[in-house]
Amino acid sequence: MKRAAAMAFVVLASVSCGGQGPAASSEQSPPASPTMPATPTTTAPTPSPARTEPPEFEAKVTKVTRDQLPHSWREGCPVHYRDLRLITMSYWGFDNQPHTGELVVRKTVTDDIVQVFEKLYDWRWPIRQMKLVDAYKADDFDSIEADNTSAFNCRRATGSGNWSNHAYGEAIDINPRENPYVTADGDTAHKNAEKYTERPVKGKGVINPGDRVVRAFQQVGWEWGGDWAGTKDYQHFSKGGG
Repeated sequence: MKRAAAMAFVVLASVSCGGQGPAASSEQSPPASPTMPATPTTTAPTPSPARTEPPEFEAKVTKVTRDQLPHSWREGCPVHYRDLRLITMSYWGFDNQPHTGELVVRKTVTDDIVQVFEKLYDWRWPIRQMKLVDAYKADDFDSIEADNTSAFNCRRATGSGNWSNHAYGEAIDINPRENPYVTADGDTAHKNAEKYTERPVKGKGVINPGDRVVRAFQQVGWEWGGDWAGTKDYQHFSKGGG
């Protein structure tokens, strides 16, 4: 018994502290690799939003009804409303945005007006607004105060008993605040237009002698009131003058 116990003790001692540890694996661990720098992450540039081009110029010519001209036309006018046409067309605004406005002119000059206003639109030449003068009950003063571009209005010429070319649908007033009617002594009836009575003058929507707006109208046979002797009507263009 003592011999067996002694043998057991020897075996236990050999296992616990006298011999080699567990056999090493035949597979060797790979040597530690040095730390590699992180691969830089490339971020694709964010594409810029596609630039939206403004819509193309559009113009639609239609017949005019009596109800569309409740104030600007009446019996006895030098042209019948059936000989007038409504042009609904694009224009470039003072807010640098495209808009749609309306003008009434004689049917014989619709091509002239569309041709000129397409050029103005392509040039981004600004117009404050473009409503029928009937929006102001055909009151020319109120329309001018609002800086409204308009055409037909059955009225007499300023300071005259004769019909204005507006009464024939063959005249147009453009940005009348920036291009006022100025008397020979340099006065204007509109206080909000006083700083625009001289020419040439810089400013948005201003018409100056010989500029491209004047030339565009000249090319279709229209004359500019800014070329008149004495009184100047810088807003005014008419077929054949007057």
